[in-house]
Amino acid sequence: MCGLTGFYEIDAKRSREEYDSIIRAMTGATTHRGPDYGDVWQDPDHALAFGHRRLSVLDLSEHGHQPMGSPSDRYMIVYNGEIYNHLRLRTKHLSGCNFQGHSDTETLLALFETIGFEQTLDAINGMFAFVLWDRKEQILHFARDRFGKKPLYVGWAGSCLVFGSELKTFHAHPDFNSVIDKRSLALYTQYNCIPTPQTIYENVWQVKPGCTLSLDLKSLEKDANLAGHMRPYWSAQEIVTESERITVNERETIKPFEDILMQCVQERMLSDVPLGAFLSGGIDSSAIVALMSKLSESPIHTYTIGFDVPGYNEADQAREIADYLETKHQEHICTAQDALDVIALLPDIYDEPFADQSAIPTYLVSKFARQDVTVVLSGDGGDEMLGGYNRHMSVPQIAALPGILSSFFNGIPASLLKTVFPHKPLLKKHLDKVAAILSAETRADIYHAVLRNWDESPVFNHNDARLGLDEITDLNLSEQLMLWDTQHYLSNDILTKVDRASMAVSLEARSPLLDRRIFEYVWKLPLSVKIRNGTGKWLLREVLARHVPRPLFERPKQGFNMPIGSWIRDDMRDWAEELLDHKKIQDQGFFNAEIIQIIWDNHINGHGHHDEALWNILMFQAWYQRWH
Repeated sequence: MCGLTGFYEIDAKRSREEYDSIIRAMTGATTHRGPDYGDVWQDPDHALAFGHRRLSVLDLSEHGHQPMGSPSDRYMIVYNGEIYNHLRLRTKHLSGCNFQGHSDTETLLALFETIGFEQTLDAINGMFAFVLWDRKEQILHFARDRFGKKPLYVGWAGSCLVFGSELKTFHAHPDFNSVIDKRSLALYTQYNCIPTPQTIYENVWQVKPGCTLSLDLKSLEKDANLAGHMRPYWSAQEIVTESERITVNERETIKPFEDILMQCVQERMLSDVPLGAFLSGGIDSSAIVALMSKLSESPIHTYTIGFDVPGYNEADQAREIADYLETKHQEHICTAQDALDVIALLPDIYDEPFADQSAIPTYLVSKFARQDVTVVLSGDGGDEMLGGYNRHMSVPQIAALPGILSSFFNGIPASLLKTVFPHKPLLKKHLDKVAAILSAETRADIYHAVLRNWDESPVFNHNDARLGLDEITDLNLSEQLMLWDTQHYLSNDILTKVDRASMAVSLEARSPLLDRRIFEYVWKLPLSVKIRNGTGKWLLREVLARHVPRPLFERPKQGFNMPIGSWIRDDMRDWAEELLDHKKIQDQGFFNAEIIQIIWDNHINGHGHHDEALWNILMFQAWYQRWH
């Protein structure tokens, strides 16, 4: 796992010494992603420079160092990630190659030379982002893995094409002009993250998951819209559309699924450094740890954090699973102060505004695990693949109700709900969501209603910012929501959160459930093996039941969240009020200060729960204060 960066200057106006200084500064901005080794490279004939920071996981020797050139000198690469099937690909395609080491970077370069760029992308399986320079064709290739586990940004800094694993590298380039994109900001306020291919800045893009971007440097024009050049090499939408459904006895699907998942886990346990796993006590992480335990001759290192706040602690459940599987388990109970200390770090960890509250515990568990191991396996992907979010079950039931009930739910006063249901403070918020779903005209409207933070965007003149969603009419609503979650929520929110939080402490996180083979298999199966009797992830639950007694894991789903609402009323109130200062927001000119002031006043006076919307604005303000 690593950090990559680089640039290409169209008009080549600087000296090689200046280029060297710039690329070293850009590379140094991602040292946290690769603390073990760093180096830079310049093309002798072009104003092109690469930089790389390495977290050594496979082949710890110098033979794994980057930037790395191919044996023929045609290709030069900077690469971040892991190719889990690279040893099998050596056997299948590269038996005649003379390798210097056993890194997957060497395998990639040999594959490009032997079977070509497109065939290599089709053959490899893993999490990756790379930039490949083809000297012969003078084409600069960018590629990102199928689900977007590893980040890759590309954009303009004056006459320079700049790229990197994180936007920190862009700020290190002297020509970078960080102009905030108002539409991206509006999207952020709705979804807590910025969807690909947009970024918070104008003229900067994320390479979309499962896509390539190939630029011919002989004809590259300054300020070109790079998003328009991205091309998919793999599409979740196409897999779902083209999958032929299997008609089998549902129990006959369990063993094939377990076999695929077992192989995915085994491949991700390949490491030349200490390895462990996150264990929350939920279905996904418990299944991963159970299979790891079966594959390992020694106890698996597992890590859990809990909180000394009622309703936000899963440490007891995780400990029960760990005891049964006899893992080498460690848990850390965090105080509110531990979490508050992390909040000050978030603008540096996330170069863009990012408001998923679970970023805090994700960072804390990553930091805790990094004391012992360099690689962890996680359970990310199970919810999206197998129907694990509450919305996959509840939204279709709500949408089936008569639409006229929308006005009824909207008309219930919050004061009445507070009086009748004093122990259900979020009831009004939930009923508002129900009303929005019932009044939605399309499935895309429903998905927007489920995810959005605001009834209208607080960003001036951008109230229409929405995700671009393609609907598959043959899918039922549950499956459509699952696909959209895979395409959008997973890559833009969940995987961004895990990558930045883990890499901030130089920890590599691997996700066995996020494998193309699992995705392609489960989409051939009927919905009934995913969601049954109002409960999601039936197939994964059945696999887990082969290894762990059901009473240890059959519990209501609990999110990985924090009591943000009460914190910003009490412990964090001074910090929040300083960031939400009416005049400050008004002078910045991004938000409607009057709307935010009303929401803040209602929140601190106990009139409704607005923690998600307020946290969204607070995270932007904290980010803006750090970077601008």
